[in-house]
Amino acid sequence: MKKPKWVVKKEQDKRAAANETVWLFGLHAVRDALMNPERQKLRLIVTRNAADRLGEAMAHFEGEPEMCDARKFTAPLDPQSVHQGAALEVKPLNWGKLDEVVIGGDPDAGALRVVLLDRVTDPHNVGAILRSAEVFGARAVIGTHRGSAPETGALAKTASGALERQPYLRVRNLAETIEAMQSMGYLVLGLDGEAEMSIEQALKGKRTQPVALVMGAEGPGLREKTKETVDQLVKIDFAGAFGSLNVSNAAAVALYAARG
Repeated sequence: MKKPKWVVKKEQDKRAAANETVWLFGLHAVRDALMNPERQKLRLIVTRNAADRLGEAMAHFEGEPEMCDARKFTAPLDPQSVHQGAALEVKPLNWGKLDEVVIGGDPDAGALRVVLLDRVTDPHNVGAILRSAEVFGARAVIGTHRGSAPETGALAKTASGALERQPYLRVRNLAETIEAMQSMGYLVLGLDGEAEMSIEQALKGKRTQPVALVMGAEGPGLREKTKETVDQLVKIDFAGAFGSLNVSNAAAVALYAARG
Protein backbone atom coordinates (compact mmCIF):
# COMPACT_ATOMS: atom_id res chain seq x y z
CA MET A 1 0.00 0.00 0.00
CA LYS A 2 1.37 3.38 -1.03
CA LYS A 3 2.06 5.79 1.84
CA PRO A 4 0.05 9.03 1.93
CA LYS A 5 2.00 12.11 0.83
CA TRP A 6 1.84 13.66 4.29
CA VAL A 7 3.43 10.54 5.81
CA VAL A 8 6.21 10.59 3.21
CA LYS A 9 6.80 14.32 3.84
CA LYS A 10 6.93 13.77 7.61
CA GLU A 11 9.49 10.97 7.21
CA GLN A 12 11.60 13.11 4.87
CA ASP A 13 11.55 16.03 7.32
CA LYS A 14 12.55 13.71 10.15
CA ARG A 15 15.53 12.35 8.17
CA ALA A 16 16.57 15.86 7.16
CA ALA A 17 16.45 17.02 10.79
CA ALA A 18 18.56 14.04 11.87
CA ASN A 19 21.22 14.97 9.30
CA GLU A 20 21.16 18.71 9.97
CA THR A 21 24.32 20.36 11.23
CA VAL A 22 25.27 23.96 11.99
CA TRP A 23 28.62 25.73 11.60
CA LEU A 24 29.23 28.07 14.54
CA PHE A 25 31.97 30.68 14.25
CA GLY A 26 33.66 33.34 16.32
CA LEU A 27 35.58 32.85 19.55
CA HIS A 28 32.66 33.45 21.96
CA ALA A 29 30.21 31.18 20.12
CA VAL A 30 32.77 28.40 19.61
CA ARG A 31 34.10 28.56 23.18
CA ASP A 32 30.65 28.35 24.74
CA ALA A 33 29.60 25.52 22.44
CA LEU A 34 32.77 23.58 23.28
CA MET A 35 32.05 24.05 26.99
CA ASN A 36 28.42 22.90 26.63
CA PRO A 37 28.16 19.18 27.52
CA GLU A 38 24.75 19.02 25.80
CA ARG A 39 26.20 20.11 22.47
CA GLN A 40 27.20 17.37 19.99
CA LYS A 41 30.43 18.56 18.36
CA LEU A 42 31.55 17.16 15.00
CA ARG A 43 34.42 19.21 13.48
CA LEU A 44 36.63 21.96 14.90
CA ILE A 45 38.65 24.14 12.55
CA VAL A 46 40.97 26.72 14.14
CA THR A 47 44.02 28.80 13.46
CA ARG A 48 46.95 28.54 15.87
CA ASN A 49 46.13 31.96 17.32
CA ALA A 50 42.46 31.05 17.83
CA ALA A 51 43.43 27.76 19.48
CA ASP A 52 45.62 29.67 21.93
CA ARG A 53 42.80 32.11 22.70
CA LEU A 54 40.27 29.30 23.19
CA GLY A 55 42.64 27.85 25.78
CA GLU A 56 41.14 25.19 28.06
CA ALA A 57 37.92 25.03 26.02
CA MET A 58 39.87 23.13 23.33
CA ALA A 59 40.07 20.13 25.68
CA HIS A 60 36.29 19.71 25.46
CA PHE A 61 36.53 18.67 21.80
CA GLU A 62 36.92 14.90 21.73
CA GLY A 63 38.22 14.60 18.17
CA GLU A 64 41.32 16.03 16.52
CA PRO A 65 41.07 19.78 15.82
CA GLU A 66 41.90 20.78 12.24
CA MET A 67 44.62 23.43 12.29
CA CYS A 68 44.28 25.95 9.50
CA ASP A 69 46.18 28.91 8.04
CA ALA A 70 44.39 32.20 8.73
CA ARG A 71 44.76 33.23 5.08
CA LYS A 72 43.15 30.00 3.81
CA PHE A 73 40.40 29.29 6.32
CA THR A 74 38.79 26.07 5.09
CA ALA A 75 35.51 26.02 7.05
CA PRO A 76 32.44 26.26 4.74
CA LEU A 77 31.35 29.70 5.91
CA ASP A 78 30.05 32.79 4.15
CA PRO A 79 33.12 34.82 3.08
CA GLN A 80 31.76 37.79 5.06
CA SER A 81 31.63 35.82 8.33
CA VAL A 82 33.82 37.29 11.07
CA HIS A 83 35.08 33.90 12.24
CA GLN A 84 38.15 35.07 14.22
CA GLY A 85 39.92 31.87 13.16
CA ALA A 86 37.47 29.47 14.85
CA ALA A 87 34.63 27.37 13.42
CA LEU A 88 32.81 24.41 14.95
CA GLU A 89 30.36 22.06 13.22
CA VAL A 90 27.64 20.93 15.63
CA LYS A 91 24.22 19.33 15.83
CA PRO A 92 21.35 21.68 16.76
CA LEU A 93 20.44 21.62 20.44
CA ASN A 94 17.37 19.73 21.61
CA TRP A 95 15.75 21.61 24.49
CA GLY A 96 12.90 19.15 24.97
CA LYS A 97 9.13 19.58 25.07
CA LEU A 98 7.33 22.89 25.43
CA ASP A 99 5.64 22.15 28.75
CA GLU A 100 8.87 20.85 30.30
CA VAL A 101 10.68 24.07 29.41
CA VAL A 102 8.06 26.72 30.18
CA ILE A 103 6.63 25.16 33.36
CA GLY A 104 9.35 22.86 34.75
CA GLY A 105 12.72 23.83 36.16
CA ASP A 106 13.81 25.55 39.34
CA PRO A 107 10.72 26.64 41.35
CA ASP A 108 12.82 29.35 43.03
CA ALA A 109 13.98 30.89 39.73
CA GLY A 110 11.42 33.70 39.95
CA ALA A 111 8.37 34.64 37.90
CA LEU A 112 7.98 32.69 34.67
CA ARG A 113 8.60 34.78 31.56
CA VAL A 114 8.71 33.60 27.92
CA VAL A 115 9.21 35.38 24.59
CA LEU A 116 7.28 34.23 21.51
CA LEU A 117 8.34 35.34 18.02
CA ASP A 118 5.86 35.89 15.20
CA ARG A 119 7.79 35.83 11.88
CA VAL A 120 11.03 37.27 13.27
CA THR A 121 13.38 35.89 10.62
CA ASP A 122 16.55 37.97 11.01
CA PRO A 123 19.15 35.80 12.84
CA HIS A 124 20.83 38.90 14.30
CA ASN A 125 17.56 40.02 15.89
CA VAL A 126 16.86 36.54 17.27
CA GLY A 127 20.42 36.28 18.61
CA ALA A 128 20.06 39.63 20.37
CA ILE A 129 16.69 38.56 21.81
CA LEU A 130 18.31 35.39 23.19
CA ARG A 131 20.91 37.55 24.97
CA SER A 132 18.21 39.73 26.50
CA ALA A 133 16.14 36.68 27.47
CA GLU A 134 19.12 35.25 29.33
CA VAL A 135 19.88 38.55 31.08
CA PHE A 136 16.27 38.98 32.27
CA GLY A 137 15.78 35.34 33.23
CA ALA A 138 13.23 34.31 30.59
CA ARG A 139 12.38 30.63 30.62
CA ALA A 140 12.53 30.34 26.79
CA VAL A 141 12.40 32.07 23.43
CA ILE A 142 9.96 30.36 21.05
CA GLY A 143 9.64 30.76 17.30
CA THR A 144 8.09 28.72 14.50
CA HIS A 145 9.77 26.20 12.21
CA ARG A 146 8.93 28.11 9.04
CA GLY A 147 8.59 31.67 10.27
CA SER A 148 11.55 32.24 12.60
CA ALA A 149 15.31 32.25 12.15
CA PRO A 150 16.83 28.77 12.51
CA GLU A 151 19.92 28.04 14.59
CA THR A 152 22.81 29.42 12.51
CA GLY A 153 26.34 30.66 12.99
CA ALA A 154 25.22 34.28 12.57
CA LEU A 155 22.53 33.83 15.21
CA ALA A 156 24.96 32.16 17.62
CA LYS A 157 27.58 34.89 17.15
CA THR A 158 25.06 37.66 17.84
CA ALA A 159 23.80 35.73 20.89
CA SER A 160 27.39 35.75 22.19
CA GLY A 161 27.08 32.40 23.98
CA ALA A 162 23.43 32.73 25.06
CA LEU A 163 22.37 30.12 22.49
CA GLU A 164 24.12 27.46 24.57
CA ARG A 165 22.24 28.38 27.76
CA GLN A 166 18.96 30.04 26.75
CA PRO A 167 16.31 27.59 25.47
CA TYR A 168 15.31 28.39 21.87
CA LEU A 169 12.35 26.28 20.78
CA ARG A 170 10.69 26.22 17.37
CA VAL A 171 7.11 25.04 17.08
CA ARG A 172 4.83 24.23 14.16
CA ASN A 173 1.93 26.57 14.93
CA LEU A 174 2.19 29.78 16.97
CA ALA A 175 -1.53 30.19 17.69
CA GLU A 176 -1.80 26.63 18.99
CA THR A 177 1.28 27.19 21.14
CA ILE A 178 -0.23 30.38 22.58
CA GLU A 179 -3.40 28.45 23.44
CA ALA A 180 -1.35 25.68 25.04
CA MET A 181 0.49 28.22 27.19
CA GLN A 182 -2.77 29.87 28.19
CA SER A 183 -3.98 26.46 29.37
CA MET A 184 -0.80 26.24 31.50
CA GLY A 185 -1.73 29.49 33.26
CA TYR A 186 0.28 31.97 31.15
CA LEU A 187 -1.01 35.48 30.52
CA VAL A 188 -0.10 36.07 26.86
CA LEU A 189 0.54 39.69 25.83
CA GLY A 190 1.03 40.72 22.21
CA LEU A 191 3.21 43.78 21.55
CA ASP A 192 1.39 46.19 19.22
CA GLY A 193 2.19 49.87 18.75
CA GLU A 194 -1.51 50.67 18.27
CA ALA A 195 -2.59 49.04 21.55
CA GLU A 196 -4.30 51.23 24.15
CA MET A 197 -2.84 49.54 27.23
CA SER A 198 0.83 49.53 28.31
CA ILE A 199 2.65 46.44 29.58
CA GLU A 200 2.71 47.90 33.09
CA GLN A 201 -1.06 48.51 33.04
CA ALA A 202 -1.79 44.98 31.80
CA LEU A 203 0.34 43.47 34.57
CA LYS A 204 -1.04 45.54 37.45
CA GLY A 205 -1.69 43.04 40.24
CA LYS A 206 -0.55 40.13 38.05
CA ARG A 207 3.25 40.21 38.31
CA THR A 208 3.45 36.80 39.99
CA GLN A 209 1.55 35.17 37.11
CA PRO A 210 3.46 33.46 34.26
CA VAL A 211 3.70 35.90 31.35
CA ALA A 212 4.46 35.36 27.66
CA LEU A 213 5.38 38.30 25.43
CA VAL A 214 4.67 37.95 21.71
CA MET A 215 6.89 40.01 19.40
CA GLY A 216 6.05 40.57 15.74
CA ALA A 217 8.30 41.21 12.79
CA GLU A 218 9.44 44.77 12.17
CA GLY A 219 7.05 46.43 9.75
CA PRO A 220 4.12 44.00 9.52
CA GLY A 221 4.03 43.30 13.26
CA LEU A 222 1.78 40.58 14.64
CA ARG A 223 -0.43 38.56 12.31
CA GLU A 224 -4.20 38.94 12.70
CA LYS A 225 -4.52 35.35 13.95
CA THR A 226 -1.93 36.09 16.63
CA LYS A 227 -3.75 39.26 17.68
CA GLU A 228 -6.99 37.30 18.02
CA THR A 229 -5.33 34.56 20.10
CA VAL A 230 -3.38 36.55 22.72
CA ASP A 231 -5.06 37.65 25.96
CA GLN A 232 -4.25 41.33 25.54
CA LEU A 233 -2.52 43.66 23.08
CA VAL A 234 -0.07 45.98 24.82
CA LYS A 235 2.41 48.69 23.91
CA ILE A 236 5.66 50.16 25.15
CA ASP A 237 5.10 53.73 26.27
CA PHE A 238 7.33 56.31 24.59
CA ALA A 239 8.34 59.69 26.00
CA GLY A 240 7.55 61.64 22.83
CA ALA A 241 4.80 61.69 20.25
CA PHE A 242 6.74 59.26 18.07
CA GLY A 243 8.76 56.27 19.16
CA SER A 244 10.19 53.26 17.40
CA LEU A 245 12.41 50.33 18.43
CA ASN A 246 13.64 47.39 16.44
CA VAL A 247 12.29 44.03 17.60
CA SER A 248 15.36 43.00 19.60
CA ASN A 249 15.42 46.29 21.54
CA ALA A 250 11.66 46.09 22.04
CA ALA A 251 12.04 42.57 23.46
CA ALA A 252 14.63 43.78 25.98
CA VAL A 253 12.44 46.70 27.10
CA ALA A 254 9.35 44.47 27.28
CA LEU A 255 11.14 41.87 29.38
CA TYR A 256 12.30 44.57 31.76
CA ALA A 257 8.81 46.05 31.97
CA ALA A 258 7.31 42.61 32.59
CA ARG A 259 9.76 41.50 35.27
CA GLY A 260 8.25 39.73 38.27
